[in-house]
Amino acid sequence: MYICIVRVKIMETPSKAEIFYLDLKEKLYDTASWPSVYLYKFIIESNPSKENTLENIFDNIEAVIKKTTSKNGKYVSISVNVLMNTPEAVIEKYKEVGRLVDGVISL
Repeated sequence: MYICIVRVKIMETPSKAEIFYLDLKEKLYDTASWPSVYLYKFIIESNPSKENTLENIFDNIEAVIKKTTSKNGKYVSISVNVLMNTPEAVIEKYKEVGRLVDGVISL
């Protein structure tokens, strides 16, 4: 009796986040010349610690940051204009914000 062992490499299905970032990267390459000024928009709960963390992510890269507090003061909208070198760099910043700022909504 012979036993044949076959190894099958199971390909992982990309997560929704991975698909989103691949799609975003393609769109960024299609719609802009790089380097390019990119506008990030985030919404977070009004919380000085979260606001500082988000702002510090864009520190030292000459970002222009604008904050607008919601009517009831519960949320803060943060817009960041910054010169980015590549779509990959844009995506890395999104990922960094997602890792470091709990509850952030990226627009």
